[in-house]
Amino acid sequence: MKFSIIIPVKRFNPFLDKCLKECKKQKDSEVIVVSDEPFKYKGVKVLLLKGPPGDKRDFAAKKAKGEFLAFIDDDAYPEKNWLANSLKHFQKNVAAVTGPAVTPENEEFKRKASGLVFSSPIGGGGFGYRYSPDLVKEVDDYPTVNFIVRKKDFEKAGGFNTKYWPGEDTILCLKLKKLGKIIYAGNVVVFHHRRKLFKEHLKQVSSYALHRGFFAKKFPENSLKIIYFLPSFFVIGLAALLISSIFSPTALTLLILVILAYALIVAVESLRISIIEKNSKFFFFLFPSIILTHLFYGVNFIKGLASKDLTN
Repeated sequence: MKFSIIIPVKRFNPFLDKCLKECKKQKDSEVIVVSDEPFKYKGVKVLLLKGPPGDKRDFAAKKAKGEFLAFIDDDAYPEKNWLANSLKHFQKNVAAVTGPAVTPENEEFKRKASGLVFSSPIGGGGFGYRYSPDLVKEVDDYPTVNFIVRKKDFEKAGGFNTKYWPGEDTILCLKLKKLGKIIYAGNVVVFHHRRKLFKEHLKQVSSYALHRGFFAKKFPENSLKIIYFLPSFFVIGLAALLISSIFSPTALTLLILVILAYALIVAVESLRISIIEKNSKFFFFLFPSIILTHLFYGVNFIKGLASKDLTN
C-alpha cells in the first residue's frame, strides 16, 4: 500500500463525511480516522484516542501500512489526483510534499470571505503562494491540512511528539528539514472550509499568532521571520503615535496620515477582490476583516513573544 491518509477529529460531522468520501477515491490508499468518539464508516479504519491532533496523528502513524503518510483535516477534502500528483515530487532528497488548501468555490459567504482574507497579499501576510496552483518551491513550514510525508522520515523525526497545538506542524517541519526537503507543489490540492467571519476567524488568527510569537523565540529556525513581526510593529507604531499625539500636534498629524494611508491600501485591496469575485458585498466584509486580522494577530503575537510557555 502506497498511502495512509490520516485524519484527527473530535467526532463525526458533515465536513468529515465529505472528506471521507473524497479520500476513499484516492488510489492505493487506506483511510484512518482518530476520533474522541466512536463511529462506523464503511472502508475507513476508526481509532479512538482523546487528545490534541498531533497525538492522534502519531497514534495513527503507528498503525499505518502505507509508505507515505498523508495528513488532512476533517474540514478539508482532497482533489481527485491529490496523492497521485504528490508522488511526482518525491525525489530522493524530499521528505515531504505539501500543496494548496483552496477555499471551495461553493463555500458559504462568510467562510469564503475568510478564505479571501488569507489568500490576499495584504490580508495573508505574504503567504498567498499557499493558494497558487502553478508554483513549485521549497518551504520550511507548512500546515498539516495538506501534508504528505515519507513514513520512514516521519519515524526518524519522532513524529509530532509535542504538547503544542496549534503549531505542531511547525515543530514537525523543523525535524523533517534535517532529513530532506519539504516541497510545496501547486498541483497537490485539497479544498479547505474556512472559519466564519468574524468571531471564528479572529479566534483562529489569535491562536495562531499567540503560538507563532512564542515559537519565534523557542523555535527561531523557521519562526523568527520579519514577516511574522510586521503586524506587531504596526500595532506598536500606532500605539506610540496615539500616545505621542496627546502631547504633539505633529504626532497627531502623522497618526492621521498613517491611518488614512493604511485604510486606503486595505480599501483598494478589498475592492480589487470584490471585483474579481463579482460581488460588491465582499468589500464590506473584507475591509474590516483585513484590519481586524492585522490587529488581532499583532496583539496576540506580542503576547506569545512575552510568554514563558503556552498551555493548550
